[in-house]
Amino acid sequence: MTDAPMIEDAPARRAGAAGWAPFIPPYTPPWPALPSLVRAMLRGDGDLLSLLPAEAYRMKIGPLGYSRRSIVVVNEPAMVREVLSDPAGIFPKSDLMVHALEPLIGDSIFVSSGATWKRQREMIDPALSMMRVNRAFPAMQAGSEQAEAEYDARAQDGEAFSLDLAMSHLTADIICRTVFTTTLQTRTAHDVFDAFTDFERSVAQVEIRRLIWDKAWTRAPQKPHVLDACRIIRRHLGELLDTHLAAGASFDDIAQQVIEARDDLGGKAFTREELIDQLGVLFLAGHETSASALTWAFAILATQPALVARLRAEVEEVTGGGPIEFHHIKRLTLTRNIFRETLRLYPPITFLPRIANEATSLGGYRLKKGALVMVAPWVLHRHRLYWKDPNRFDPDRFLPEREAEITSGAYIPFGIGPRICAGAAFATIEATLLIARLFRRYDWRLDAPDSIRPAARLTTRPVEQVMCRVSLAR
Repeated sequence: MTDAPMIEDAPARRAGAAGWAPFIPPYTPPWPALPSLVRAMLRGDGDLLSLLPAEAYRMKIGPLGYSRRSIVVVNEPAMVREVLSDPAGIFPKSDLMVHALEPLIGDSIFVSSGATWKRQREMIDPALSMMRVNRAFPAMQAGSEQAEAEYDARAQDGEAFSLDLAMSHLTADIICRTVFTTTLQTRTAHDVFDAFTDFERSVAQVEIRRLIWDKAWTRAPQKPHVLDACRIIRRHLGELLDTHLAAGASFDDIAQQVIEARDDLGGKAFTREELIDQLGVLFLAGHETSASALTWAFAILATQPALVARLRAEVEEVTGGGPIEFHHIKRLTLTRNIFRETLRLYPPITFLPRIANEATSLGGYRLKKGALVMVAPWVLHRHRLYWKDPNRFDPDRFLPEREAEITSGAYIPFGIGPRICAGAAFATIEATLLIARLFRRYDWRLDAPDSIRPAARLTTRPVEQVMCRVSLAR
């Protein structure tokens, strides 16, 4: 058995000669529990995907091997909803996640729980609404135009570049325009982006031995360079924030909305440090998760010219050959379904860890206090009970006539319940626009498509950077 990425099989290739057919993009094939553990420890990169045994993709709830704290994987949709909705407050976000992100975003909306989270969510909701409507679309278009100017130059020189970094840069630029009314071309924005890149590649790596042997709530120290990256990010976010706090400043953006937010109890505003926490969350969630999904969407499409031909035909039919406007987005069905299927196979947030803060029962399964309760979109989206041909990339599975094939609650790329991602619509519109525009204009080619392997970091990313080239579409 091999742990090399799976690639398109022969039947799919033959079918693709006449037209496009579903295929199997890269993934880490599961092994039995003990060999999975040995494989993960030998790799030493903290990639939890390597740790997932074959049984995890078949069971509804059960243990993930042995650990001192007890790790339980939850796959049954009703149980998943119970954990993530958490009406009784039994399953707060995992201490591992909170401790990892605390140096960057403090006790912000992304990691807080209980009354603190409720206050923050009520205050920040008006600002988040700016990410749900067409107000943000001009920023997406402006970011796309800037990217096209850069890719036109790359098409001329033909040199290889990192797809991962290109998507990160593009989504960071768009979120900067949306949150702070500034572009990534500023030195400050560039420094924030570079520090975020360092943070993303390091912070979520878990030492397997700690996961197995450490007790619950054991704090793992962060590496010095990670803490340095957090300090850089927070300092620059503070500088961007201060442009909005300055006397006489007037902005109509998300940052200004967060500044003006007040709670219902005493009409209190966020402190400056709390503002940095919340804006750090928006920057992190607004660019990193989208960059992860777009990296995988572009990598997949770069190997599927017949699917790209279908996409281009749809864009031309919907737009009549003109610019892609906001009202076109909802009619780009195939383009949007390509993004949806990418989110299924490569959910940006690979794991949604929770911790049982008291001994309890879930679906009749006993959980001890401190147990790590693992809801894993990566597993749920590839589960043998809920998906037909779960490892195949097939955007047409989201067509209305095939809705019956999808088990309710088995698709949660943006979470579920009261903490569902408020930027889901923003991310979907952004991705649909970028995929449509950049594949309409360019042919994309990967330098080493067979070497791609996914890993669970802060988001689902390729282990090594994906090098690619662009040329003007023929």
